Amino acid sequence: MSSDKPVTIDLLKNISLVKAIGVILLISAAAFGFLVWLIYFKGGSDYSSEVITSLPALNALLNSTSAVLLLFGYKAILDRNFSRHMKFNLTAFVTSTFFLISYMIYHNFHGSTPFTGEGFIRPVYFFILISHIILSALVMPMILTSFYLAFSGKLKLHRKVSKVTLPVWLYVSVTGVIVFFMLRAYS
Repeated sequence: MSSDKPVTIDLLKNISLVKAIGVILLISAAAFGFLVWLIYFKGGSDYSSEVITSLPALNALLNSTSAVLLLFGYKAILDRNFSRHMKFNLTAFVTSTFFLISYMIYHNFHGSTPFTGEGFIRPVYFFILISHIILSALVMPMILTSFYLAFSGKLKLHRKVSKVTLPVWLYVSVTGVIVFFMLRAYS
């Protein structure tokens, strides 16, 4: 694979932008709706194990890894190394996907985690958490759209969308780690 040519998938070239965005929004809304139900309405079960209780630390590691991979991918695109850029971003997507799976497993058994900090730290935590939640709902369709645009050969539009996707994805990854450490410090 050459580092100076983007990779496209012929099947995606044949799917219109409108259809692709529609499918992406449908998948993203279903995933977000499921997460809201899982965390805030279903509640956790009484089952717990060392594996379940270790998942938040794994989630923080996966989010950290995604953030680092995104930065490497950004450096690769600045160097115009498309192959390396693609590999780093696909790997960041895989680590983010593993995070999402692990996150759902944890919340299936545990439910939501209350923040017990008091004083100045409480509004700081909730600002970070609420911005993290809102942007995490937006980042999934942004990521999927960025990949669709890249792999369908719509590179000018891919660049425009990715200039917004990257900072949002980074923010969500980093604030996920911050939320983890704040919950650990105040629980």
